[in-house]
Amino acid sequence: MLTIGCHLSSSKGYLAMGKTAVSIDANTFQFFTRNPRGGNAKALDETDVKDYLTYAAQHGINHILAHAPYTLNGCSADEHLRDFARRTMEDDLRRLEFTPGNCYNFHPGSHVGQGVEAGVAYISDMLNQILTPQHQTTVLLETMSGKGSEVGRNFEELREILDRVQLSDKMGVCLDTCHVWDGGYDIVNHLDEVLDEFDRVIGLKRLKAVHLNDSMNDLGSHKDRHAKLGEGKIGLEALTRVVNHPALSGLPFYLETPNELDGYAREIRMMRERYH
Repeated sequence: MLTIGCHLSSSKGYLAMGKTAVSIDANTFQFFTRNPRGGNAKALDETDVKDYLTYAAQHGINHILAHAPYTLNGCSADEHLRDFARRTMEDDLRRLEFTPGNCYNFHPGSHVGQGVEAGVAYISDMLNQILTPQHQTTVLLETMSGKGSEVGRNFEELREILDRVQLSDKMGVCLDTCHVWDGGYDIVNHLDEVLDEFDRVIGLKRLKAVHLNDSMNDLGSHKDRHAKLGEGKIGLEALTRVVNHPALSGLPFYLETPNELDGYAREIRMMRERYH
């Protein structure tokens, strides 16, 4: 069965997210660990978490994906912003231990003129300070579109970070279809070759999740503008090949398309119909 879901609001807790996912025929979901623009996280309700875990087991929900706030920048030139990123991620991973065995995704950040090498060093240093052998959550680096001074604009930059993380078994990658397309990887005409390159540079064993999005922009635009499935420059045929590709078999897919719940339900139904 295709494991597919969308991004849900975490404001009402885990159980509410689980029930919302079931209502749109999703069997997974993604959520922000706190306000996507940063700030303190809402107090964790351990009763709600326990109720959710029971509900999830009853309804086949698995592979949920927590997403760090967009404001995290572990490679900022500002030491205070780097410290904020470290403390936020540390707190997020502590809270995620209550739902063990899932993943935590984050944007590597922007080096803001310091250069990729400095950015990679800062990010890997932050991860080395945070990760412990006891963590049961896998931390994912997201593939980026290359907007501005983003780190992670190609597979090689992600590999550099992974190579410097001491507890590399705690790390993985989330591939975003819009981002890689905008970053210059032609998944429309050369999906096999792109995945072969990913395997050569990073290793498919590191790929733990896929953000399934169409793109408003052309190949290599470095813009990062998501579109509804089938309404962008990637197109429905190419995205259908993505969910059915044998190299991606068994991975969870998460929609980050510009939709309300009814739109997500339609896209989930549409991709299930095309999955074989």
